[in-house]
Amino acid sequence: MSPRTDPATTAPASPIRIRPGFATAAVHAGQEPDPLTGAVVPPIYQTSTFTQHGVETLKNGYEYSRGGNPTRTAFEVQLAALENGVAAFAFASGMAAEDALLRAVLRPGHTVIAAAETYGGTHRLLTQVYARWGVRVVFVDPQQPRQLERALSADRSAKLLWLETPTNPLLTVVDIAEWTRTAHAYGALCVVDNTFASPALQTPLSLGADAVVHSTTKYIGGHSDVLGGAVVVGDALWEDQPLQDLVGFQQFAVGAVAGPQDSFLAARGLKTLGVRIRQHCENAAVIADWLTTHPRVGEVFYPGLPGHSTHHIAAQQMSGYGGLVTLRVSGGEPAARVVAESTHLFGLSVSLGGVESLISHPATMTHGSTAGTPQAPPRDLVRLSVGIEDVEHLIDDLDRALYAS
Repeated sequence: MSPRTDPATTAPASPIRIRPGFATAAVHAGQEPDPLTGAVVPPIYQTSTFTQHGVETLKNGYEYSRGGNPTRTAFEVQLAALENGVAAFAFASGMAAEDALLRAVLRPGHTVIAAAETYGGTHRLLTQVYARWGVRVVFVDPQQPRQLERALSADRSAKLLWLETPTNPLLTVVDIAEWTRTAHAYGALCVVDNTFASPALQTPLSLGADAVVHSTTKYIGGHSDVLGGAVVVGDALWEDQPLQDLVGFQQFAVGAVAGPQDSFLAARGLKTLGVRIRQHCENAAVIADWLTTHPRVGEVFYPGLPGHSTHHIAAQQMSGYGGLVTLRVSGGEPAARVVAESTHLFGLSVSLGGVESLISHPATMTHGSTAGTPQAPPRDLVRLSVGIEDVEHLIDDLDRALYAS
């Protein structure tokens, strides 16, 4: 440990209250032993196609792996159970999942209302891809619910509210129930990107949201060895059709599905999400508390800190405060870049949610597509994805990097 600081080793009060039944569902939902051999782990059905009983008679409903694969089905059942959803759909990436949901709901001339603190890839999809398709996007402050109501009342073509909570990268926590009620009052659907919290810490569908999206690459996979995404839906109707039918059609027709190997890895990761997220949260709380007194740090963003602007919402809505911490480095962007490039245990990377700790400079990495827009993050901001290593080693690594700046 560096002699220059004396960090606390006890986290501030932030109990992790994994809901009853979560661990059992994570291990067993959709993960029944193989009926043929009794194998405890469902097998990887590494096949592109399936033989049929007859021209119009399928074996257990499987025909071609774009339409369905038993390994993917097992993961989708597992994830739907943990998110309290009616159905889940696994995709090849988080962006593919977002695209499928947006295609299912939107038409040219529609408007999306999105929280201004939005992942750079989502910002790019909405402002550069869907904008060319005639879809308008309006950004609102996630801490100003009245902005949402004004935006919805001013534009009756608004069909979708898009939320991240906690947001990326400032970790603002949005009141899902309140924002959903407002969206529904104006006939819009509410979608929540639950990647940062994961179903271990909150279930947006239980709070009224219509759909949840995930980058399963992150906390669900948990080991930085799989790329994937998912949409989980409740029982909402859209244009008099079940939302699950509309998303399922997009998955089948467009075909950006998760392969069997990726589905297997995501399902394996999901089984241990509850125990992993506890350590992520515990380590992040200790680090966030320590950073608040560091002389090279200007501001710390972590929902578990009492001084965080939306701590009160997080305390009510979430069962833990998550494993992400962001900080503004004294000395501006040059110092922030030095910090990001000077750690050893924290790997410099755009991803998050794995067991290993990662560090990034959002303005130039994850949110580069927002440069020059009002939604761009501060350029002196550094984002930490806190892993499950020994926290004293992580603190020492950060301390040395901060003093290098």
